[in-house]
Amino acid sequence: MRLPPCLPTCAACALALASLHAAPARAAEDDPRFTLRLGAMNIDSSNTLRGRTDIDGQPLTLSRDFDLGSKEWEPRVDGIFRLSDRQRLIFDYFKYDKNRREVLDDGVSFGGVSVPAGSFVKGELKYQVASLVYDYSVVDTDQFDLGLQLGGEYAKVSTKAFADVGDLYRGRFLDESTDGIAPVVGMRLTFTPSEHWLINLQGQYLNTRWGSFDDYKGDLSRANAIVQYNINENFGIFAGYDWFKLDADKRGSDGMIGLKQEFKGPLAGVSLSF
Repeated sequence: MRLPPCLPTCAACALALASLHAAPARAAEDDPRFTLRLGAMNIDSSNTLRGRTDIDGQPLTLSRDFDLGSKEWEPRVDGIFRLSDRQRLIFDYFKYDKNRREVLDDGVSFGGVSVPAGSFVKGELKYQVASLVYDYSVVDTDQFDLGLQLGGEYAKVSTKAFADVGDLYRGRFLDESTDGIAPVVGMRLTFTPSEHWLINLQGQYLNTRWGSFDDYKGDLSRANAIVQYNINENFGIFAGYDWFKLDADKRGSDGMIGLKQEFKGPLAGVSLSF
């Protein structure tokens, strides 16, 4: 039986189309199932404490910026578990723990009150954020990936301040702490221009009204970008920039106290893939 002359050509075209269509699937299969990034962030923080109350029927407002001193490195961890070609679970963790002590070198006297040398004010700030989100790629190509995220985020913030200024005052004058969990929404853009390079951009947002943050009302925003170089299929190095902002108020019968904090800075670390 003689085959039609066009059949070999058609078969070759079909095989070629099939191989082109299968290529992205094989590339996806070669992607690591799990990636862990271990790094640190060189944090620069800005902090604003604000409040409002009434004293003897007169309104009193406060808005004060305070500096926590020099930058410092703090740990930062994120992990990616690939469920399928388009589905991922992404985990992020960030911590900041800072203490500062201001000491009066020389004694001061005013209005009949003496503040001796060695008097001090000490402050402490602790901030932790951990999130776990489900990420679905609405656009998935060989070199570009757009993912939408929905999950939960845990945040804990505590601020304390203690003063010892002789006969004027001694004791703790600030002790605020809150923590809670709330739904978080986000978006991710991933570019893979070549086999060894990866660029990842991510943004997330939550509102404290969505979750369990006691009487605090406000929001928490986050954005980061990294550039990663994969030395081989299991090991890589990365560098980038991270930014967090917390802006929340707590209102009560005697007034309002609020806190606005921004944490930003470069980050670097290593990536492990399996």
